[in-house]
Parts: sequence; C-alpha cells; structure tokens
Amino acid sequence: MVKERVLDLANKISRKKRGAKDEITAADPEYRIMEPVVSDEMAEVALGLEFRKPKSAEEAALACGKSVEDCSRLLWDLAVVGVCFVNRIDGIDKYWYDTWIPGIMEMMVNNKENARKYPQIPESFEAYGRRRGPATAGIFPVGKGLMRVIPIEASIMAETRRASYEEVSKYLDENEVFSVSDCSCRTARELMGEGCGHLKEDMCIQMGHAAEYYVRTGRGRAIGREEAYEIIRRAEENGLMHQIPNTDGPGKTHAICNCCGCSCLSLRTAEMFYNTDMVRSNYVSSVDREKCVACGVCVENCPVGALKLGEKVCAKAPSRPARRELPSDTEWGPGKWNPEYRLNRKLVADSGTSPCKAECPAHIGVQGYIKLASQGKYREALELIKRENPFPAVCGRICPRKCESACTRGGVDDPVAIDEIKKFIAEQDLNAERRYVPAPRHDYGKRVAVVGAGPSGLSCAYYLALEGYKVSVFEKQAALGGMLTLGIPAFRLEKRVVEAEIEVLRLMGVEFRTGVEVGKDLRLDDLRREGFAAFYLAIGAQGGRKVGVEGEEAEGVIAGVDFVRGVNLGVGARLAGKVVVIGGGNVAIDVARTAVRVGAESVDMFCLEARGEMPALPEEIGEALSEGIAIGNSWGPKRVVVEAGRVVGVELRRCVRVFNAEGRFDPSYDEGDTKIVAADYVLLSIGQSIEWGGLLSGGSMELNRNGTIKADPLTYQTGQADVFAGGDAVTGPRFAIDAIAAGKQAAISIHRYVQPGQSLTLGRAKRDYRALDRAGVELEGYDSLPRQSAAHQAAAHQGAAEAFRDARGTFTEDQVRKETERCLGCGATVVDGELCVGCGLCATKCGFDAIKLLRKYDGEGVDFRDLKPVIVRSVLKRKLRIALKKPGRFIKARLGGAEPGREG
Repeated sequence: MVKERVLDLANKISRKKRGAKDEITAADPEYRIMEPVVSDEMAEVALGLEFRKPKSAEEAALACGKSVEDCSRLLWDLAVVGVCFVNRIDGIDKYWYDTWIPGIMEMMVNNKENARKYPQIPESFEAYGRRRGPATAGIFPVGKGLMRVIPIEASIMAETRRASYEEVSKYLDENEVFSVSDCSCRTARELMGEGCGHLKEDMCIQMGHAAEYYVRTGRGRAIGREEAYEIIRRAEENGLMHQIPNTDGPGKTHAICNCCGCSCLSLRTAEMFYNTDMVRSNYVSSVDREKCVACGVCVENCPVGALKLGEKVCAKAPSRPARRELPSDTEWGPGKWNPEYRLNRKLVADSGTSPCKAECPAHIGVQGYIKLASQGKYREALELIKRENPFPAVCGRICPRKCESACTRGGVDDPVAIDEIKKFIAEQDLNAERRYVPAPRHDYGKRVAVVGAGPSGLSCAYYLALEGYKVSVFEKQAALGGMLTLGIPAFRLEKRVVEAEIEVLRLMGVEFRTGVEVGKDLRLDDLRREGFAAFYLAIGAQGGRKVGVEGEEAEGVIAGVDFVRGVNLGVGARLAGKVVVIGGGNVAIDVARTAVRVGAESVDMFCLEARGEMPALPEEIGEALSEGIAIGNSWGPKRVVVEAGRVVGVELRRCVRVFNAEGRFDPSYDEGDTKIVAADYVLLSIGQSIEWGGLLSGGSMELNRNGTIKADPLTYQTGQADVFAGGDAVTGPRFAIDAIAAGKQAAISIHRYVQPGQSLTLGRAKRDYRALDRAGVELEGYDSLPRQSAAHQAAAHQGAAEAFRDARGTFTEDQVRKETERCLGCGATVVDGELCVGCGLCATKCGFDAIKLLRKYDGEGVDFRDLKPVIVRSVLKRKLRIALKKPGRFIKARLGGAEPGREG
C-alpha cells in the first residue's frame, strides 16, 4: 500500500505537484528510498520543514499541528533516517532538508543498518542518477553541476590562473569542524554486489553543518583538520580523485568526496551519458608528446577513460579522429550512451601503441623504464617494472623477449636490447642495500593461501602482500621458486637471483611453508578452518610427458624435467655415455645443455620440426650448438631400443610434416626412412604435465581434457568460488612472464572476492593492449645505431662443460646509456578533452612531467536556489545550437564567443 504522505513528501522535495504530468509516483526512486523507513506520521512533520531554512521543533509543530514533544521525536527520527539535517543552533536543535543528490540519498545510504536491512535504499540511490541523469544532458554549463570535480591541488600549482575555489586546501582551512564517513556510492554498490574493488571505508569528509550532523547521527566520526589532510593524501596516493557538492554557493561546500570512476554515481554522468560538463572542473589534461613514454600509468589511473595509449612515431598515412558528438549541441538519447562503461573500458587507441608494451604478457611500461634508465634513475625504473613484474632480475635472464621481437626499431636495424636493460636495472634487487621493497598500501588482515611457490604463485603473493593481505605460500618441495629453481639450470638462472627476489617477498611479510603438499599433508578444508579466505592454485606443470612409443618405460629413459630437477636438487646428478634428447623447445635445450655438464660423452637432440620451425629461441639453439650438441631436425621417435630392460638406442623416423593445413599439430612420417641411434640415456622433453595429487578432492573444481584446471580467463576463478588458479596449471606450459602476469590478475580478483559486495569484473580494465601497425610507420631518416651486446664470460666453461655458472654478463652503465638512445619512443598518451573531467590524477601519477592540467573554463558553482535561471538560459542556447546544426543551415555558430556547450 502506498504511503500517501510519504509520496507527498517525495514530491515536495522534488519540487513537483501531485497530479502533475511529471509528478513523483510510487515507482520512482524518490519515493522508494523513503518508503521502508519513513512513516506517514514522520512525513507529515517533514512536510512542515523547508529547503535549507532551519526550523526548531516548536516551529515545525506550528506547521503540522502536532505537539512539540511529538515533533521533536519525529524530527530526530527523520534526521537519523537521513531525510533531514539537524544542527544545534543558538542552543536549539534545528532541522531542514536538502536536495536529493547530493544530500538526502547519500545520508540515507550512510545509515548502514537501514541500508543493509532494506536493499531498496541503495538500489533507489543508484537508480536515481540513471532515471534523472538523461534529463540533465547538455544543459548544465561547466562549473554549475550538482557535484563538481576539484583538481588534486598538486596538479594545478603551476597554473597561475587557478582560483581558490579550485583548491581542496581552501575548504579544509576555512572550516573548523570535520567528520569522515564511508563513501555512500561505494556503500550502495557493495550492498548491491556491484563493488569495483575500491573500498568504502573512511573516504568522504564532511565539514561544518554536515560534519556536526554526521557525527551526531552516527554516520561518521569526528576528525581534526590534520587527519582530513591525511585522508586526502592517502586517497590521492591510492588513485582516487576529489569532488564536492557544488550548490552551496560560490566558493562554498560542505563535503569533499574521494571518488573512483568505476563506482561513483556522480562520475557516471560523464562516463555513461557523456555529460562531462555536469561534473568537470575548469581544467583539461594536456600531454607533452615529447616527454610522454607511454608507460600507461596515467591511462590506468584515469577515472573516466579519457586517456588512451596511442602512437608517437610518424605514420605514413596519418589519420585524424572524428569529432566527438556532444550533448551540448546534439539531440541526446540512449543510442548515444555507454551503459556498459564499467565493462568495456579501452586502454589503447584504435591506432595501437608501443609494440613492446602491447606484446609483453605483463604489459610492462618498457618505454618508460628505458627512459628512466637513460636518465640514470635506476630505482625509479625498477619501481615502474615492479608495477607489473616483481621478478625483473629473473626475467632479465630467461624472458622470451616478445617485446624485442615486436620492437619498432627492428625495422631500422636491430631491436632495442630491452631485456639487457631490464637486467641491468634489476641488479639492484640482488643487493640487499639497494633493493626495492614496497610498503603495503593497506592493512586488511585477511589471510590468503597460495599453493605453489613458482613464478605465478609468487607473483600473486607479492601483489596481495602489497595490497595489505597476510599471505602464506605452501610449497611441497624443500626449495622455493618452482620451475625457476628446479626446472631451469643454473647456467641460465643462478639460484642466488631467484633467492634475492624471493627475499623481497619475505620482507613484505609473506610467509613460506616448504615441504608441505596441499592435498596430501593437509587439505583446502584444513586451511579454511585456519582462517584462510581464498586460495590461489599455481602448482605449475612440473611433470614430464610420455611419447607413447614402445620401450619408453625402460631404465635410462627419463623425463627431461625430472632430470633437471634432480640435478638442481643434487640427486642423481651424473650421466655417462651417449645421451639422446627428444624435443625441440627451450626446455629440451636446457636438458641437453645440462646433460653436457653432468658427464655425458655426447648429446644428440632430435625433434620433429625443421630448424626454422623449432620452438626454441634462436639464441638458445646457438648456445647448444656452441657446446657441441648435435641437433637432428625432422626426426621423431618410433621406439626405444631396449636390451635386458635398459635403453641402448632409439629408432627414429623421418618427419615430413608437423602441422596440418589448419595449423594443428598433426605430424606425418616417412615410415621408410628410419635410423637407429645408440643411447645410454634418453631424456624426453616433449612437454609437461600437471600433477594434481589430492589437491582438488572434495571440491567443485573441474579439469580440462589436457589436465589443466578450468578457470575464468579474466578473473581466474575456478568452479569453487574461493579457489582461483593461474599459470601453467591453467594454460599449460608457457613462459615465466605469462605466469607472472596471471598471478597479478588473480591477486586483483582475490582482493575483490574476499571483500564483501565486490564484483570480480565490474570496473575492471581488460588490458586489451594492441600494437601499432609497424608497416604503417615512417622509418626513413633514422640513423643506424649498433645494438650493444653484453660480455660473455667464456672462462665459465674452462675447457670442460662442467660449470653451471651463468656465463652471460650484464651491460655496463655506458652500454645502458648507448642502448637506451636507440629507443624510438614510439608510443604516447592521447587525451579526449571532451571526456576529461580535469581531476589531475594523471598529472600527479606521471613520473615524466609529461601531463599537465590547463585551465580551459571559468565556471564557478552557484547556490541551488539561484540555479534555475542559469539552467533556463543554457537550455535555450542548447536548443538554438541543435537547430543551427540541422541540414540547410549555413551558420556554424560560437554563441556569445564561447565554445559550443560552454559558458564563457
């Protein structure tokens, strides 16, 4: 049944009349938000209140005909619910109501008990902007919206035309009474199960009358000016920007909100309806393309998606982006909105961006750390790398260098030696005095278990610890590092390097439990009882694979990964006689080179692929050949020759085709072309398998046919809600950098999962990086500069192939300087000035002084009671602009000298 007096109140606050065409009905959010908590009796008293005119209970009693005692009680109930303010003025409690937003709806959501108990309260708050927002499109001049972005003050300090009302410090310094509360937008999103991962606690600052109200009614806690400044600082550090209620009058406000673009219901006006003028500051971001290095930090921090990574090198056929349609001079409707803005955010312009960043599985800001290295800022370069990869020293030695394969410089002479530059930068992590150990951003206290201490598990642990979680890593082996430690020989990756970077995790508070096999020694349910809130399974592909031929069970036939693991553990580390390695990938090369070092008389590799088709990297093949390893291409095993239960040779057959016409692995053989090769040992390196043991028992996780676990490709969540998985356990064997990238993304999902009401997908960038078209880039005129090469310490093998020390050197500082000069700097950030809200986050996050805020507008807020004539004038101008754009008109006007859609 409709509460008639409550409906009357909803219409009064909305300045509507019952029975009018635009009246508020019982289906509207203005009524629905009050319906569960406001009685008709309360509404009768509230109807006696006035907009921003404080009234005592005595005055309200006169208006509604109730006793002063009843009015006092009901007014207090209304204030607690959130329908009206209360302040003690001249010793008397006085009450008044304000606008729906910003105002009543936020106050009602911040009554946490009611908001949790009655879902229609947060739902109505969210629905209000969706229902009423379209009507505001194009009619609010810049600076006159109900809410307004205030730039981060550090971003406008160099702007001589800035006004005091654009500075956060003005509002903090002018007020004496402060409180802090949870963010109402994020509270509503959380209660609806639509949180974005930015948490709500202690986010919004109230001042003056609002602070008194929030403290008295239990919505917030009292704070001092110093703590208010600290909240602002912390918000900016964590990538949040500022908005203020903008209808208190010129240069006045009662609150400062610290907002994110993925949950804020005010910023939704710009993102969903493209009605940026409604909320924007007077500033717009401007990028200095010469200084910009396309590191992507600004793009990922931009709350409204106004920044994208584009290209900087000259295109043979440059294109100009089409002019964006604006609601200020265009008929606006659903066809021009972006209702899926929380799911479809793009990080890269249609033209693409730096190939190095796009092709790196972790999307590291390569161009950025190269620039920092060129300036001698090695620590800053290390910090930038570790935003995406906590193990640069490891990757500097074993990375497949997809960035270099894609490098634009390769079209001039040779690709930039990106990996060597990274390796030089990462040397800092090997020095206890210089290593970079980031401080946790928060202190959530919740516990997360990571199963598997390989690259993916360690990466996940790093980013969870950085976020502020208590992380325990369980590893069944005695050594940490997974395949980094046990699956890669020391001559490619020395164990001191792995240990040094793992030590950083220890210093961040990560706990390691070695010699514990989850699924055997304890189960996931045991860990749940210990208080772990979520799990990340990253056990890797640690098992070998059989070929499926006769005789492979014989003594002397060993899986390559088992062989290398044994060598690294010092178990069964000697071979003798002739060794045959089956396989043509990087792991097979490692197996063969390890066999040379542990006593093999000769090592022969055989693989199905022709030399140019081998999956191993060319430089790895070269290393193997230089150590006397023979490689037989286009041969596959037919059977293992066995005598008395032990291998004595391998019969091989000629492979005439590895892949079929569809590109699938489907080898074909010439059965008439075979040979037998003598062998004392056969090391099989044709792939790896995943050994789950009892880890998945009792759960609802599922496996694919190839033994990998089923997990969502974006969130890494498995069929069991609190279990996430990544790395080789999900993808099958890949490179360490792929596993590292998965670990970070899983950490993002786990953070969202363990916090109440957070969505795993909403507000999450999909990181769909795309490289620019190298064929379309004009490369004429670039001088050829020789690529630097690191010294190779030939003494490492000293006449015998016994040494396991990594013989590869590291760049000198002079080589780093010369090599960084070769970077073409082919990417840069581009700004959509019509979407930019002028918050300044990009300028403060940029480490290259490449982005500034420029003052473009001169708008200032007005009192809500003075807003109507401003809007009427703007509506008339908009109608005229739309009419002038219609076919047959010859006037392309800039009305009153101002830019269309803007008040001068």
